Amino acid sequence: MRIWSISDIGLVRHENQDACGTMLIEDYTAAVVCDGMGGTAGGAVASRLAVQTYRQQLEKNLRRHMTAQQLREVSGYAIAAANRAIRQKALEEPSVHSMGTTLVAAIVSGENVLISNVGDSRAYLLGSGGIQQISKDHSLVGSMVEQGNMTEQEARRHPNRNLITRALGPEENVLDDEFSCKWKQGDYLLLCTDGLVNTVSDQELLFEIVHTEDPEHCLRRLVDISVSRGAPDNITAILMQNI
Repeated sequence: MRIWSISDIGLVRHENQDACGTMLIEDYTAAVVCDGMGGTAGGAVASRLAVQTYRQQLEKNLRRHMTAQQLREVSGYAIAAANRAIRQKALEEPSVHSMGTTLVAAIVSGENVLISNVGDSRAYLLGSGGIQQISKDHSLVGSMVEQGNMTEQEARRHPNRNLITRALGPEENVLDDEFSCKWKQGDYLLLCTDGLVNTVSDQELLFEIVHTEDPEHCLRRLVDISVSRGAPDNITAILMQNI
């Protein structure tokens, strides 16, 4: 497997409140991307704390040859622990009391992939068969798209596209969605924040990652595309290739 990552502040924000991390644990490769929210400092604290806690919990609980259900339980527990850590930090530091973060993560072993997400950061599977969004957007416009009341293109331009319906931090209990899928040799997994998908189309993601045959530099090219369109938000992505 090959892995690349990138994080860019964009052109409008004064601080990069995204965070990401990758890890090798037992016979698993894992990755996590978070997009913080909650004003100055708060979002950055929440996203970094979520990445750190998620990593620590995987390192503590992952074991070889786990079943799909056991992996779901491990990831769900790690997400719940990250939620508790953020809430505890907010209680200790009133200046960041309103902070929160999205989270999207992948745990990979061989051809098996587990995707977990809370919020609107996304996971995609890309390959010769095209591009498929694996995660589910927990957002106002995401619900409208799912219900057939809005197209994906309209959602990208909607003034309320940043209103999310789930996040780590705001509530005592957080509900994550988990998806199992398989990937084959030559396929890619992309985890990214909405700063990328709100400025770059799915077809552009597919072209730059799969069809240019230059994965080493495609994340930089995708960020450059976003910047050419104003990059109003932070942009963070992790790309994994099955080789």
